[in-house]
Order: sequence, then structure tokens, then C-alpha cells
Amino acid sequence: MPARTHTRTHRPGQGPVEVTLPWWAVALPALAFAALLLLILEPGQAHAAAAGDPALGRLFGRILAFLGL
Repeated sequence: MPARTHTRTHRPGQGPVEVTLPWWAVALPALAFAALLLLILEPGQAHAAAAGDPALGRLFGRILAFLGL
């Protein structure tokens, strides 16, 4: 006598998947990015080897001016 197979009534993965992140999963990378950006823009006591305004500083200055910051 053959055994009956069980068929699934609902398929997994059909509904929308809800993903929630804890607050620190968003805040920590944003904080690290801001800290690194500040280190690039204002290096403190470090002096560039070439004389004049560094190109990277001018680039960030134009980006900030474009964004209105």
C-alpha cells in the first residue's frame, strides 16, 4: 500500500520580509564616516608637502558649497 505524501498548504518566502536594524547599526557607521571626513578636511597640525591648497580640500569645499553646508 503506497503512503500518501504531505503537500504544503503555504509556501515560505511569499510574503514581504521585514528587516529591522538596531539604532547602533545605523548610528555607528554614520559616526565613523563623519569622523573620518573631519580628519580628511581638517588634519590638525599636519602640513602638506606641496605648497598651496590641497586638491582634496578644494574638492570637499566645493561639495559642501554645492550641498549648502
